[in-house]
Amino acid sequence: MSNSASKLKSLTANIETIIRGKPQEVKYVVTALLSRGHILLEDNPGAGKTVLAKTLAQSISEGAIDFHTANGGVAFKRIQFTPDLLPMDLIGSYIFDEAKKDFVFKKGPLFTHVLLADEINRASPKVQSALLECMAENQISSGDHTFQLDQFFFTIATQNPIEMDGTYPLPAAQLDRFSMKISFGYVSEEVEFDIYSNYLAINNGKNTVKQVLTYQDIIQLQKEAEEVYIHPELIKGIVKIVQGTRQHAEIALGCSTRGGITFIKCLKAWALVNQRDYVIEDDLRALAQPVLHHRLIFRNREASQTALAQIVDKVVNGLAKLGISGKK
Repeated sequence: MSNSASKLKSLTANIETIIRGKPQEVKYVVTALLSRGHILLEDNPGAGKTVLAKTLAQSISEGAIDFHTANGGVAFKRIQFTPDLLPMDLIGSYIFDEAKKDFVFKKGPLFTHVLLADEINRASPKVQSALLECMAENQISSGDHTFQLDQFFFTIATQNPIEMDGTYPLPAAQLDRFSMKISFGYVSEEVEFDIYSNYLAINNGKNTVKQVLTYQDIIQLQKEAEEVYIHPELIKGIVKIVQGTRQHAEIALGCSTRGGITFIKCLKAWALVNQRDYVIEDDLRALAQPVLHHRLIFRNREASQTALAQIVDKVVNGLAKLGISGKK
């Protein structure tokens, strides 16, 4: 565990050399990666969403075949989503090879390690749906062939919440593919002063960011996250939270069973990121909002701010009275 803790501390500290004043959000992103999930960042322009994705990729040295990258880390691809984008622009397409006298498949940008889907809500639902299979099943189907994506495949999608003209809201099925949805928010006055004072070094992240982990390190950490212990009483608590979202008067659509499984995966990864090999009840409160909130449909705006917190607080307070440490 100490070796894993050291690696994760190095990774988060390395990212924080560029992403200043957001340690909790950086941990959320690493948690999504270790849970073999994907993350959606919703925030105003200039909050550091794109820089975060690049910094993560640059922090991990390349170790798998078939991908080539110029930034020194694992393969990183960015797709700028626009209304005229087509599914083949993401997946790839068959082109005629004169030498082979046959059609060969030219892979699109989805064949990568870290994918930045920038302003994902600006593309049509047809294009958004092209991401569903690769995010849920780690594969891409084109014609009669199915191509397996690398086991590292990690999507960081962004959307701008303030400019809704020309956008297509993500459907529930697409939102459900994201393990977590977070918002950076603005930094404190002190952190913003630090950023302004060091913006040249921050902007020159290619030379500032070090490669602190390898591709295989991440794969191993993902396996370790799966082995993190979660007490049966905590699993019962998760069941109560999921069931509670389906029964709450102010929630029109509650959490799915898949959402509950994703919650458990993220809880295990979150424990590992916080240097534990077991989940505690406070983890449920820490992750309920980023993991569950975007999976729910609320009856009104006011309910969306309070309903989930009420359900989680009731369950977590009950678990606390049981005195569960989380350990075996």
